[in-house]
Amino acid sequence: MIVFVTGGARSGKSTFAERRAAAPGEAVTYLATAQAFDAEMADRIARHRADRPAEWLTLEEPLHVPEALERVSTPTVLLDCLSLWVSNLLLEGLSDPAALACADALLAAARARPGLTVLVSNEVGFGIVPENALARRYRDLLGWVNQRAAAASDEAWLLVSGLPLQLKPMSFPPHSPAKEPYAP
Repeated sequence: MIVFVTGGARSGKSTFAERRAAAPGEAVTYLATAQAFDAEMADRIARHRADRPAEWLTLEEPLHVPEALERVSTPTVLLDCLSLWVSNLLLEGLSDPAALACADALLAAARARPGLTVLVSNEVGFGIVPENALARRYRDLLGWVNQRAAAASDEAWLLVSGLPLQLKPMSFPPHSPAKEPYAP
């Protein structure tokens, strides 16, 4: 089962995702994609580590996330987050089609594994159009990755001001069967 959780910065998505991952009461692996490029980010990562339940396993992988997901042996995995992973892929110089292929590989790995996979991502499309090309490219690419993750998920949630809104399951398909989420 794949659960997709999205929302803006400080929306409560990580807390909600952690509760959702813990709900089955089984062992959890926290698959982290963040990299500490500065002291502030190092502090954030340290706080996240300290806040996780002590019995959870942690696997830190900023780039090769599909392969890392395939190595997880616990019944539940929480991947936090797709948005930092996409940023890491861009910083590595991947083209949009290559990054989308990585996202497809990640979703295939999530679908193939038994148990629960919870995917967390930022919703970055609600704001103004960014002023520079890299920021626009990131916003667009993450939007396409999020569309793919939402389409592949069994359950999807949007967090707004700490409140969860269930997006899926829904009674009608978000895209016609002949139409895939947009990609460049």
